[in-house]
Amino acid sequence: MDVQPPKPIFLKPGEGRAYPMGRISALFKADGEETAGRYSISEWWLDPHTQGPGAHSHDEDDIFYVIEGVVSFLMGNEWTHAGQGSFILIPAGVTHDFENRSDAKAGVLNFSVPGNFEQAMPDIAAWFKEHPAGDTGNI
Repeated sequence: MDVQPPKPIFLKPGEGRAYPMGRISALFKADGEETAGRYSISEWWLDPHTQGPGAHSHDEDDIFYVIEGVVSFLMGNEWTHAGQGSFILIPAGVTHDFENRSDAKAGVLNFSVPGNFEQAMPDIAAWFKEHPAGDTGNI
């Protein structure tokens, strides 16, 4: 099986593969197939006062860059509030979560390394359909 080298990608704002999950949405910009499995890049948007996926860990590193609003992150056992421009690196195996405790919409750019995280998205979207994101408290 020949692996094709990645090709340049240009997407306009709002373009990509969308995964609506009620009060949370994910928009994948580049994923494993396009990056030869090296990384996946997606935008995640949370409505105000929206809980995230819940505390979890996985085999990929998660890198987040806050592009709008304030996102609260659980890293290990501690929560922190990250405003626009903040950078968060969560190594593989570290328990983490994210949520929007503010009164405004919030978004992050997420890099998952290595890639192919998007393969889990249909199951994640189905889970959120059956378990809608709940309300958070305030910051």
